[in-house]
Amino acid sequence: MTPNPKQPSQPNKSNKPAETPGGGQSVWTQLAVALAVFLTISIGYSLVRQYIVGETENVPVSQIAGDITAGSIASITVAGDKITAVYTDQTEKVSRKETESSLTETLSQYSIPPERMAAVKISIEDEGGARFWFLSLAPILVPALLLFGVIWYLSRQLKGGGGMQAFTFGKSMARLMRPEDEGTRVTFADVAGAKEAKTELTEIVDFLKNPKKFIQIGARIPKGVLLMGAPGTGKTLLARAVAGEAGVPFFSISGSEFVEMFVGVGASRVRDLFATAKKSAPAIVFMDEIDAVGRIRGTGVGGGNDEREQTLNQILVEMDGFEPNESVIVMAATNRPDVLDPALLRPGRFDRRVMIDLPDRKDREDILKTHSRTKPMGPDVALTVIAERTPGFSGADLANLMNEAAILAAREDRKEVTQYDLIRSIEKVMLGPERRSHVLNKKEKEITAYHEAGHALVASVLPYADPVHKISIISRGRAAGYTLKLPLEERKMQSKKEFLDDIAVSLGGYIAEKMVFGDITTGASNDLQVLSNLARSMVARFGMSDKMGPIAFDASSQRAIFGEGVSGEQSQEVASAIDAEVKKIITGAYKKAEDVMKKHRDALNAIAEKLVEVETLEREEFEHILIAHGIVPKKKEDIEHAPLA
Repeated sequence: MTPNPKQPSQPNKSNKPAETPGGGQSVWTQLAVALAVFLTISIGYSLVRQYIVGETENVPVSQIAGDITAGSIASITVAGDKITAVYTDQTEKVSRKETESSLTETLSQYSIPPERMAAVKISIEDEGGARFWFLSLAPILVPALLLFGVIWYLSRQLKGGGGMQAFTFGKSMARLMRPEDEGTRVTFADVAGAKEAKTELTEIVDFLKNPKKFIQIGARIPKGVLLMGAPGTGKTLLARAVAGEAGVPFFSISGSEFVEMFVGVGASRVRDLFATAKKSAPAIVFMDEIDAVGRIRGTGVGGGNDEREQTLNQILVEMDGFEPNESVIVMAATNRPDVLDPALLRPGRFDRRVMIDLPDRKDREDILKTHSRTKPMGPDVALTVIAERTPGFSGADLANLMNEAAILAAREDRKEVTQYDLIRSIEKVMLGPERRSHVLNKKEKEITAYHEAGHALVASVLPYADPVHKISIISRGRAAGYTLKLPLEERKMQSKKEFLDDIAVSLGGYIAEKMVFGDITTGASNDLQVLSNLARSMVARFGMSDKMGPIAFDASSQRAIFGEGVSGEQSQEVASAIDAEVKKIITGAYKKAEDVMKKHRDALNAIAEKLVEVETLEREEFEHILIAHGIVPKKKEDIEHAPLA
């Protein structure tokens, strides 16, 4: 396998299952918990009510009359039709009388002696009071309150799902970072590299700080700034730095947070977002991944009245509608500017576009220095060397590289990060961790050694191939082995001759297996995919075929997906001609690599044997083998004086 440093490997997607709303609990589990709480409270209320009321003995009125005659009752309390008798031993008994008759009328029927009746203290209570009303209304109010509590609890659990917030559907989900919050504030000093982008954005900062200077001369600051660039180049960080430099509130939201399953929610959130930002003006509204809602309209995807299109329409109106909005600047980031609707990109909306490229060698060194501030670095660390060995790395890749180096040092119980840690972390970021447990048998190890030796030998002999920096037959990621090639200098363009040599290098492992063992294995499958795609791109995209001419044949299919005009479908004859040209390019590269193998067969054997012995060859040791077999390693001077391809 020959990894391309210009296209670092993407991290594997996590297989972690998605959590259900409410912290992973199902709705049925939450309902069961709520019912259990309801029953517990009901039982508790019954016990409390019994305690409040107390246990009293209910007796007939005739017994009350008899006890008065016997002189055992001290006092009687009458409340409505309820008679409460308190005995001389402080016990209580309850009886009931007719509602229409008084206590005297009721007791007169039992011939109670007047002197006994006079000895009893009788009091009449008005039927009311807090205790009365509590005991009367509790059987109705308590169940109602419990039912309301269950509904409220379930609604809170569903609310955690992110899409069931019944009372906040139309509210903006933007996160606010205030300028006075020093913990989250970012300035241009915290962003390494991207010099041209920072120069463009400095004007936005100047306008937010001193708008009168522009207004007095009749200048209109751009209403929208679109940050474009590959993933991980620092688009979001630059947007935060603009807000930090200007000292204004920063409202951040993702494009996917506008779109909901309910009609009108996205447009409502856009209105709420801009209304909130206007109250805090001057302010910055930042929309990350705006292509989630800003794709070209009218493609038929989702229908003409699609919710996403309504959200985009509202964004267009807010940015340059009837209401002037001079104090709120909209910034957005995307790595797919080609799919955005033209209405977003016209003057008056996103009329300033800032391209953020992958960092060059000097920028990579500055980024590495920025991320090394919080890490103890050893005296042997040379960030210049690391920057030279990481062409094509984005800022996020470099941050990950420094983090992996720190993890490697901590894993080995060291207090400082060394140069060796950084070198190992480069390969870990590009290819994945070493798989020492993936042990090859003797035959497989020999095949892998010759396979990687074939790549390395062809790359060292062909004039337009990148020089080899390392060869290894230790498994990393999905590769059984790898040959690390790095250019001697930064390149923004590649020529046809460079592509042809790259295809020949990719075929080196395949040819070495076939030449040495008389058979081929599945180890070359990834190489074949890479070289086939490259050869087809040369013919169909880059116009590097003499027969097909300077025509891009595969652009129309991509443009058709996004609703742009297509000149016509590709004919079967053209497709056949493209296939023939691709085969011709690969056949020519095969012959070139095969000739190198036959001419330098001794060097191939020497490289493979050394790999079997030590498993990993660094550049210096590899070049010693080349020199011993009459092959001169490439130097930077050779590239500088090479003829233009």
